[in-house]
Amino acid sequence: MKRRGRLLAIGDIHGCRGALQNLLARIRPTRHDRIVFLGDYIDRGPDPHGVVETLLALRQRVPRCIFLMGNHERMLLDVLDGRNLPLYLANGGLVTLLSYLDKGDLQMPAIHRSFFNSLQRFHETSKHIFVHAGLRPGYPVGQQTEDDLLWIRDAFLSSTADWGKTVVFGHTPLRKPYLGPRRIGLDTGAVYGGTLTACDLGTRRIWQAREPNL
Repeated sequence: MKRRGRLLAIGDIHGCRGALQNLLARIRPTRHDRIVFLGDYIDRGPDPHGVVETLLALRQRVPRCIFLMGNHERMLLDVLDGRNLPLYLANGGLVTLLSYLDKGDLQMPAIHRSFFNSLQRFHETSKHIFVHAGLRPGYPVGQQTEDDLLWIRDAFLSSTADWGKTVVFGHTPLRKPYLGPRRIGLDTGAVYGGTLTACDLGTRRIWQAREPNL
């Protein structure tokens, strides 16, 4: 009989490799599980390079990992293409750039650059829509702009719009996970002294871990 895996989602990591490793140790994912990461793997926290290494290693063991793009990955890709460096630095990007420095030069491994380039803007199942920031009310998922998917806050958070599925999102730090009937918010401010949060979407069980290196 085929083993049925879990559908899991994990909120914004922001360079908190210790919290990520501790959280994964508690979840104990298997190759049968699907894990949707909601973006913002880098910036602000102590070890963004290490977070990407951990995620790449996890993908080898749990091949059904899905990685969404966050606004911080978008800003990094812009910088790598020669754009918007001041915006990136103002949003905590220096720690990420420093983590990729080698003898004064930015040296990003090809597999890391490929990882950032491959990130999805959203992921959809029969019951859930996974997105980094949220959705613009009045527009179906397929007509959302990248800016809204990665940056939206108030227009989404204050809306009562129903997309017919539960929207699972990060981006906006919350004191505790938000588990509403049609929305689940999982950014609980790991890089600000809060926790990194994971949720089993089938049971709504929550796991959390703190970053020991802040």
